[in-house]
Amino acid sequence: MNIKAGTVYLVGAGPGDPGLITVRGLMLLRQADVIVHDRLVARELIDEVRPDAEVIDAGKTPGAHRYAQGWINALIVDRAQAGFDVVRLKGGDPFVFGRGFEELEACRSGGVECVVVPGVSSAIAAPAAAGIPVTQRGEVRSFAVVTGCVAPDSPSPELDYRALAAMDTVVILMGRSNLPEIAAGLLCAGKDPSTSVACVERGTMREQRVVKATLATIASTAEQVSLRAPMVFVIGAVARHATTDAINDWASIKSSQRANFQVG
Repeated sequence: MNIKAGTVYLVGAGPGDPGLITVRGLMLLRQADVIVHDRLVARELIDEVRPDAEVIDAGKTPGAHRYAQGWINALIVDRAQAGFDVVRLKGGDPFVFGRGFEELEACRSGGVECVVVPGVSSAIAAPAAAGIPVTQRGEVRSFAVVTGCVAPDSPSPELDYRALAAMDTVVILMGRSNLPEIAAGLLCAGKDPSTSVACVERGTMREQRVVKATLATIASTAEQVSLRAPMVFVIGAVARHATTDAINDWASIKSSQRANFQVG
């Protein structure tokens, strides 16, 4: 008997706060037979799955991958070929440094339908949660989003600091461990040492913390205040707008209230 293949949904879970997943993403999460999720996905979202659903934690930490990417690709294809609908739940947006396209290609190669459900990227959401506009009329009109953690076998393992130094705003994801090198690289490329910098730790989460400095001082400041990942690093004039106060509802919601997270 032929088994009708299921569908794989690459769902962006958003920047951290569980309420920032899309309505469609939450609906699919609640209906899925299998959920394969990343490390930074909010626990409240996992609590939304069906009691009988298979839940697999495929989270990765820097230098410690529980499962290789190839294994994850094979897993979601295998479950879909077996007739199950699979939600591959990824932090932020599936196609922003999330290896989502590799998973899409794996599904195509395996003859499995794959649907991409975009998510809110922390590249935009974390600065916004700290009061930082990545663009501002009459002030800045460009921004670049780059990863601060590049694989050694990448065709371009080094950031193009000259190009980045010319941008109005630079947003760096996954850059905590390389923050000193990034700051030094931009300074060597001619970026003004007094350029405003803001680091948003755990953006949109209740534990959100914002640290402000200049390009010349951010590396030492980050050490002094024990800045931790996950963190978004914003460089440019707009970073001066950052506020260390809780300016968003999600930054002040009590944990007891968050436990009752629901949409629809």
